[in-house]
Amino acid sequence: MFIWTARLRRRKTLAAALIIAALAAVLLILSGFLHKSAEDGAGRLDTEEARADYLRDLGWEIVPDPVATLQLQLPDPLTEEYAAYNKLQKEQGFDLSKLAGQQVTRYTYAVLNYPDRAEGVQINLYLCEGIPAAGDVIVTGADGFQAGLEFPG
Repeated sequence: MFIWTARLRRRKTLAAALIIAALAAVLLILSGFLHKSAEDGAGRLDTEEARADYLRDLGWEIVPDPVATLQLQLPDPLTEEYAAYNKLQKEQGFDLSKLAGQQVTRYTYAVLNYPDRAEGVQINLYLCEGIPAAGDVIVTGADGFQAGLEFPG
């Protein structure tokens, strides 16, 4: 059997407690700061420039001013029409069912660089509180179609 004893001095104990308290306070302050900065802007597309940069990062060249902006309330639960559209969204990492009942803003932009299409192509970007929630590309005309946000090619 092993017995160990230690004699603690008040001054050393107080110094150790103060150091631990100071480290805990610094960690709390830093975690609050990091959490606040993440909420206040990381991933948010609140400006035209941020939205254009987001689409540019996906490979799209757009006219920076939207053709249309529309605010809409998603139904809760999603209707059949939205459920069908949500299949496309889930394929690209979005899920509108998580936003059922919430308000989203749709920004529609003219696309300038769709392969083999000089005109008649638009991109829709849906945001919920500034965060991307959905998106699609619409190619108009007799052979038109709807696709996800991934740049073709």
